Amino acid sequence: MNVGIVVHGPEIIDSGFAEKIFAILKNLDKNINLQIKLGGTIGRVAVIDNSLEYIIDISEKLVPSKSLKKLENNDILILLNYGKSKITGHTFGKIVVERSTVKKPVIQIERPGEADGTIILWNTTKDDEILGKIVNEISDKLELNVEKCISKGLNFWVEGTKSFRKINGVDIDESIMLNGIIIGRSNQKDVTIVSENGNIVDIIGGTVKWHGVEKLGNIDLEKVVVKTGLLRRHPSKNQKISKYNLNSDLGEVLFVNHAGEDVLETIQNKKICAVLTVGDDTTTICGDILSRFGVKIIGITDGDRDDILKNPSILGGSVVFLIKNQKDDDVGELLEKELGNSKKLGNFEKYVETIKQIMKKECIEFEEIIH
Repeated sequence: MNVGIVVHGPEIIDSGFAEKIFAILKNLDKNINLQIKLGGTIGRVAVIDNSLEYIIDISEKLVPSKSLKKLENNDILILLNYGKSKITGHTFGKIVVERSTVKKPVIQIERPGEADGTIILWNTTKDDEILGKIVNEISDKLELNVEKCISKGLNFWVEGTKSFRKINGVDIDESIMLNGIIIGRSNQKDVTIVSENGNIVDIIGGTVKWHGVEKLGNIDLEKVVVKTGLLRRHPSKNQKISKYNLNSDLGEVLFVNHAGEDVLETIQNKKICAVLTVGDDTTTICGDILSRFGVKIIGITDGDRDDILKNPSILGGSVVFLIKNQKDDDVGELLEKELGNSKKLGNFEKYVETIKQIMKKECIEFEEIIH
């Protein structure tokens, strides 16, 4: 029997439960064939840190619903998730299964190890002996009850020219991220994002970060990927710094000024000697991801950082410039324009010196932080 498994997010991996579930399935029936894909981005780093990249396919950046759809040729599908609360986990599962449009049975294993952890069954309309055997075994071994979904899923509606999307399970003072870009912060537990003509215009129950909204641009509020709080709550203590080496001594500098989660796709098949990251959050995310791939960063920041990663890593030798008298975005735009074709070939130290000279010439005040 073929079982397709989608592993979503770092928590289910860092907690050790993903590996436990794989083992339970293998021990249940030696003829079970597991095809495992990751859904999400930060989970890729967790897979590498936990040395599971030869078990979990991380070759593609896919949202969970797309990963589930790609595995539809299997007999049974399993969705592994560790939401920060029961309601967020159930909401996540309902949205993912509906967006995937898969018709095969899906077993969602949610928050194993927690008192409110559950198993949810999707697309099961009749008794299935094999499905029941798998569910009973997981339920027994992990002490999880099979329950019905407690969430209505995507809470989206339209009033006149405005669209609204209410977000479940938000804690006070959390970052609100859309498509990898922070667009605000919560100041209540009930948070509703408002858009008009594809642009974010308000966050009811939160404070808008207009700078992030500008970077985000035009979006479909119903389809956009929303995350709140820390991207990785319990990073592995076995972080694999420079486990792989994608660095080139002589290469180009790539600019990343938003959606740092996509950096691995940005550097693919290129000779890179550094990645120039613009913005505090972008620098944090890129620095953490690229530290596993031996790529140093040159960060342009202005101190406007949100707490989105716990104990983020950065490769030794990376340089971060803290700008004192301008916005990091404006400095990043200037540097990209000034470097022009010179960013096509060079080495790390040359770029750092060139950037310092450009900033001095433009009277940009900065503090240089060498890691």
